[in-house]
Amino acid sequence: MPTAVVLSGGANLGAVQVGMLRALIEHDVRPDMIVGTSVGAINGGYIADRWSVEGVLGLGEVWMALRRSQIFPTRPIGGFFGFVGRRDHLVSPDGLRRIVRRHVPQRRLEDFAIALHVVATDVRSGLDRCLSSGPAVDAIVASASIPGVFPPVRIDDRDYIDGGVVNNTPLSHAVDAGATTVWVLPAGFACGLTETPGSALAMTLHAVNLPINRRLQIDIERFEGSCDVHVLPPLCPVAVSPTDFGQARELMQRSHAAATAWLSDDHPGVAQSRLLDHPHR
Repeated sequence: MPTAVVLSGGANLGAVQVGMLRALIEHDVRPDMIVGTSVGAINGGYIADRWSVEGVLGLGEVWMALRRSQIFPTRPIGGFFGFVGRRDHLVSPDGLRRIVRRHVPQRRLEDFAIALHVVATDVRSGLDRCLSSGPAVDAIVASASIPGVFPPVRIDDRDYIDGGVVNNTPLSHAVDAGATTVWVLPAGFACGLTETPGSALAMTLHAVNLPINRRLQIDIERFEGSCDVHVLPPLCPVAVSPTDFGQARELMQRSHAAATAWLSDDHPGVAQSRLLDHPHR
């Protein structure tokens, strides 16, 4: 009975998944595969070889050390070239690639202790593709390459961008890979902002995350009858700016407490798709 853990995208809210992963590990859930998109691919690349409480605590340390400038360095000249059409991106991918290379232990996707599948979007076809073999760093960076912000990543003569553009929570790929039990860990989105994001980058990240829940609800309703789907409810409310990486500790603590309480309770008759509703509204 193959079990999958599905990790959504969510930019800086990827820290939410750290608390959820810890709760799963503490409840003796061990998957046969991990399927990740965008920041979920980064988290998956770390934890697929370190599925233990110690491993998830290490992932938490990575998140608490992250700062916006490491991933989205401000370089006005480079941004200007992107704006006038001299290049296809605004931010250098060097910081993102450096972080992935430092914390992903395997060189190839097929070498992880737990099978790792990474979802990216093919630029030319507009379709999402599940990458299950080949260079791990390239695949994970491609999956997290927000269009326009980062450049596409070329893999086997195809250009790929963020998998969240088409399929932010790749439940369908877990089912296609043979999973009959699926644990879905949505990072959620900043649903409780008190003001509109004030920078172009923050607005872009926020806009990318907004349609996530609706697509996921559709997928859950589609697959809930054919496999055993468990959705860990995303945090609500969340008032963290999309470019603020300084709230990781609080997000991890909140999500661990919420996921632990949810896993310790039974939910008879609750439609899994409804767990994505935001109670503060």
